[in-house]
Amino acid sequence: MERMVAFCGIVCTKCPAYLATQKDDDEERKRVAQMWTKQFNTEIKPEAINCDGCLAENGRHIEYCQLCEIRRCGLEKGIDNCAFCDEYACDKLEGFFVHAPDARTTLEEIRNA
Repeated sequence: MERMVAFCGIVCTKCPAYLATQKDDDEERKRVAQMWTKQFNTEIKPEAINCDGCLAENGRHIEYCQLCEIRRCGLEKGIDNCAFCDEYACDKLEGFFVHAPDARTTLEEIRNA
């Protein structure tokens, strides 16, 4: 499986929601929903665990993707991900990196390649 990196630097192809969707595994969807419900302190239903990756414009996405400012910005700019943005690292990314430092590492690796 080719690595897919979301605009924010999360590696979609390692995301449990992406993996459950690609395997079409309802038990895994249930496990991910329970894990994220606990992690994010909000109810997430197993049927919401459907994602073809952040970069898939017409694919299935987790509900939050429709609200994500980072994704929306990347789509508007037509870039592969934020590593290719002239405004890297913007305030939106810096705020996100507080919760996802591995995403910064991924984007930095892409920028320095």
